Amino acid sequence: MSSDDDMSRQSLLALFSEEAHLQTRVLSDGLLTLERAPADAAALEACMRAAHSLKGAARIIGLQDGVDVANAMEECFVAAQHGVLALTTVHIDALLRGVDLLLRVADDKPSVRAGRAEIEACVAHLSGFVGVSTSTGAHDVPVRTSGDVPPAAQVESPDALLDAAIALLQAQAQAEAQVQAEAQIEAQVEAAPEPRTPSPAPVPLPVPTTAPAHAGVNAQRDPDRILRVRADNLDRLLSLSGESLVESRWLKPFAESMLRVKRTQREAARALDTVYESLAQAFEGQLDARASTALDSVRDAFGAIQQQLASQIDELDRYDRRSTNLAQQLYDEALQCRMRAFGDETHVYPRIVRDLARSLGKQVRFTIVGEGTQVDRDILDMLDAPLGHLLRNALDHGIETPDERVARGKPAEASLTLEARHSAGKLLISVSDDGRGIDLADLRAAIVRRHLADEATVARLSEQELLEFLLLPGFSMRAQVTDVSGRGVGLDAVHDMVKTVRGTVRIVNDPGSGMRFVLQLPLTLSVIRSLLVEVGGEAYALPLGSVHRTLALARSDIDMLEGQQHFPFEGKRVGLVSAHQLLGLEAGEAAAEVAVVVLGDERGTYGVAVDRFLGERMLVVQPLDARLGKIKDIAAAALMDNGEAVLIVDVEDLLRSVDKLVREGQLARVRAASGTVALQRKQVLIVEDSLTVRELERKLLEKRGYAVTVAVDGMDGWNALRGARFDLVVTDIDMPRMDGIELVTMIRRDPQLKATPVMIVSYKDRDEDRRRGLDAGADYYLAKGTFHDEALLDAVHDLIGEANQ
Repeated sequence: MSSDDDMSRQSLLALFSEEAHLQTRVLSDGLLTLERAPADAAALEACMRAAHSLKGAARIIGLQDGVDVANAMEECFVAAQHGVLALTTVHIDALLRGVDLLLRVADDKPSVRAGRAEIEACVAHLSGFVGVSTSTGAHDVPVRTSGDVPPAAQVESPDALLDAAIALLQAQAQAEAQVQAEAQIEAQVEAAPEPRTPSPAPVPLPVPTTAPAHAGVNAQRDPDRILRVRADNLDRLLSLSGESLVESRWLKPFAESMLRVKRTQREAARALDTVYESLAQAFEGQLDARASTALDSVRDAFGAIQQQLASQIDELDRYDRRSTNLAQQLYDEALQCRMRAFGDETHVYPRIVRDLARSLGKQVRFTIVGEGTQVDRDILDMLDAPLGHLLRNALDHGIETPDERVARGKPAEASLTLEARHSAGKLLISVSDDGRGIDLADLRAAIVRRHLADEATVARLSEQELLEFLLLPGFSMRAQVTDVSGRGVGLDAVHDMVKTVRGTVRIVNDPGSGMRFVLQLPLTLSVIRSLLVEVGGEAYALPLGSVHRTLALARSDIDMLEGQQHFPFEGKRVGLVSAHQLLGLEAGEAAAEVAVVVLGDERGTYGVAVDRFLGERMLVVQPLDARLGKIKDIAAAALMDNGEAVLIVDVEDLLRSVDKLVREGQLARVRAASGTVALQRKQVLIVEDSLTVRELERKLLEKRGYAVTVAVDGMDGWNALRGARFDLVVTDIDMPRMDGIELVTMIRRDPQLKATPVMIVSYKDRDEDRRRGLDAGADYYLAKGTFHDEALLDAVHDLIGEANQ
């Protein structure tokens, strides 16, 4: 065989393997349905077609083992359709065995390949179902007739009945094979280009659906078709779309800088008007004609520039909105490509539950809820083993035998449910059963027996604290190890996986009535909501899932205990460490208050002192170059809205670093504040009739260090302006007595106040509302509809700078 022929065969084998995995999934689902409803016509039809498709595909590439097994299964399905065979659990077991053999044949690897003797035994077993058995064992199945069977089968002789059924199956198979072969030849003739050499092209596999083979052209236009994309290509697409989103947001601050240019130009025009008026008064209205004409020309030019600048700012604002919207849509679609349906990885669980339940002598109705729930592909891949452990745990530990359930007044058949859904921005996956639950007395005894705690301590623990022991490594309620459970590794593996993705496990126990394990996981690993902090002049991101609290800690609250700094937190003492030391940075100037992030898990909690908080952000995770290896205390990187890079802290690694420093006694102290000099804070006037918005803006600005005065409407604000000096006015538009536009107009007309910066914060977000506010003299216009903390603070900083002068 030539190398080209060998490569062609390998390609066909790969295609057959892919089709086999698809069709055996259909067979497994259909057989589990037929086990409960043997007369389900739709399930029988789906199974028959899947077996027939696999038989044709195996025949084309010369896999005789696959042809034999698929053919024997197809005969059983057709016989069941015609009423010749009544499917029972014995038949389902043998047919599922055939499904396993087909998968092993499709893998075509020596280590998993099915032997010929095993194939022949399976085929003989399946063929015996549609023939006459000579034994009297449990596998005998009576042959019965039905009105749906063709006339040739309506005979009394079993041999004649078998011959008629086989003849019918062979005729049907030959007819369908001829139709498929003609369709394939026609498609090749129409679609294949003229070959340069006379060597024949390999025959493609038949389409593994109920559609004819020549439907391939239309399949290219099918919007629901599935395409295979390399994971690294998808990751690069997501990374580029995230960068494009960041770049699109660069336009907004540029547009805001143009507003400052407009403000400067307007101030220059006012200064020119002042010069013109001063010259007119100095020359008592007898200004030189040429000078007057020149000044008028300059004033007209300033007016034209102002109108043109306003027009260009409006156009830039519209372009900013469109580009940001498109970039956001691109990013959302790229992120969606990472998502897969929960059902993509759960199709094997019904078979696992069915087989394990039978081996344990239990009856279980297994239900999967939320198969269409979208899950990040990385999380979905990691869920396989944990969910398998939870299902086996429920079957072995929780669900009783039929006799036990009946004795307790329950139905003999237990209920086991696997559910996936989205809730509050999280992915919730639960495994629940209606079994016996956990007896807390038995759990306490197991804890004491394994020397994890003494009896007195166990007696004081709450139910939730007791259930947490189930997640410890090596802990099991079983006194003996079996081939299903008893080693205490199942729930430990579940806990480790959940911690890896920064999720949580919750156990709900109802003794005598059932148990539920709930996994709360992030929707995606590609995007993470983080707290941005500044340390040593650099920004760092802390995943919010690891942040317990943020505090502004007074120096007087920091105490020394056994050589380490502590502070009170929720009724206990928590150690305080410096982020500068952990990240290897030089300590900056000490402030009167310490910004502290409280981090930790069940092993310990610490407060990490940072320079200041920068707010919360949704960050697109960018993996670090693999050549860098594992960087101490750092997990990944990301880009902020302004395009600057930020490092994402590995909180678990950071806590390990803290533990090491504590053990070695090398923990540095957070620097005490040196002699502080009172600084004059900048004054901000907030004019807002809404109490909620007014208090929100006041707290934000005061937290950043500004001195804030509030007014409840425009008239109150105007009175406040005439009685004190303010560096900035923040006003709403719609207010009683005097609205924001009138207030801005009066400020610009007053000689003493006209230089005061004014910012409008309003729910009105239309272009005409923006122009109306800016034309009245406002320096900044912020819409409440897109309002967030940093937007207000950044705008205030742009207009008047830092809080302290």
